[in-house]
Amino acid sequence: MYSILVVDDEPNYQIILSEILRDEGYEVFTADSGVAGLPIVRDTDIDLVISDMKMPGMDGIELLAQIKEFNRHLPVILITAFAEVEKAVEAMKLGAFTYLAKPFSNEQLLASVSKAIEHYNLVREIRRLRDEVTPRSGFGGMIGKNPAMRSVYQLIEKVAPTTSSVLVTGESGTGKELVARAIHNLSPRKDAPFISVNCAALSEHLLESELFGHERGAFTDAVAMRKGRFELADKGTLFLDEIGEMPVSLQAKLLRVLQERAFERVGGTVTQEVDVRILAATNKDLKDEVDKGNFREDLYYRLNVIHIHLVPLRERVDDIPALVAHFIRKNGQSLGKELDISPDALRLLVTLPWEGNVRELENTIERAAILCNGNHIEAGDVQPDSGVFHSGQEWSSGLDLNQFIPANLSLAEILNGIEEKLVRQALEDAGQVQARAAEQLGITKSLLQYKMKKYKIQKKKK
Repeated sequence: MYSILVVDDEPNYQIILSEILRDEGYEVFTADSGVAGLPIVRDTDIDLVISDMKMPGMDGIELLAQIKEFNRHLPVILITAFAEVEKAVEAMKLGAFTYLAKPFSNEQLLASVSKAIEHYNLVREIRRLRDEVTPRSGFGGMIGKNPAMRSVYQLIEKVAPTTSSVLVTGESGTGKELVARAIHNLSPRKDAPFISVNCAALSEHLLESELFGHERGAFTDAVAMRKGRFELADKGTLFLDEIGEMPVSLQAKLLRVLQERAFERVGGTVTQEVDVRILAATNKDLKDEVDKGNFREDLYYRLNVIHIHLVPLRERVDDIPALVAHFIRKNGQSLGKELDISPDALRLLVTLPWEGNVRELENTIERAAILCNGNHIEAGDVQPDSGVFHSGQEWSSGLDLNQFIPANLSLAEILNGIEEKLVRQALEDAGQVQARAAEQLGITKSLLQYKMKKYKIQKKKK
């Protein structure tokens, strides 16, 4: 239950406002002055303050200032006479959430209250997540409480102390290297090197030299002996990213290292022995690549002793607010800003498809942090680049509108007709319970009531 403090020196107004709010399910506290209201704000977990502007002693502006010193995020709605609107607008610049000019309707009051509390909930959630997103010790920046991520953490903790090879799978941008680093950081090898190689970034010749090193004169540009990543990772961990892109000819040499812990540098004859733990990652289905003949089956089973799969971001959208809070803090520190994000922007981020997963989200926040006005990230700052965003309305892609929409209707008429039908259907499905119907439609109860009034939908008895 949300708690609201009503501050007004007129007892009748206190009673009227309290009854309206209590009928909507709010817990209401009252005070007849700003001086009497302040202790309630300090000692009670209040979600919203509604205060008259003009009161003897401490007026609404002074009360607003005192509240903002105590809790700058707590929303305050000021009630003012029509003649004091300019003063109310000035109060909004000082931090008031909004104002209501007398006379106002119950619908206006409840809509403003609902919006203020929704805003406060999002602000508190962002602050809470910002405090919580300090990465778990040893997990190197991995963030998320989704059940799929909890399973990943459990697997990491189990496999880290062992010497077994681990295959990490998942789409690009899901954080496969973070998993590999977490395994290394929690392992007995944590004080030895963690060496990473992207198998997709180099040609076959360069990749072989990168992995195994080369002797002087082994090829044209080999002007000196150079150790490869296997030697550099000795006693530590070697992470082979995008292992599915490794040429088949190199896969045999990699298999030998896994079996014998030994290899020769390119152009060399001396066998080098190493103690390296292999972690590999791919965005491909390696079993499918084996069936196609693109990947050695024996190497696949050598790498896939332990399998950790990372789900795409679109399957763990409940982690997006925590990730956003983390990236905002990270970019704020690098830019010397105290960044925050609007509720509308956060809502938009949760609805986007994120085909590039966490990496795309991080890049989006970084861009927004740089380009936003001041320190506040708005919805327009996190809009995806043109050509990157694909509409989520896949259900309508094959819809033939000509079958059931007359050609002579305007867009407004079409949208209003569909919206009215959806509202009526939601109310019917919810047994005329407005709160349930609003939840089904994904809107607030006050907005549902507005649409019912718009389409002249009578409130029916349950």
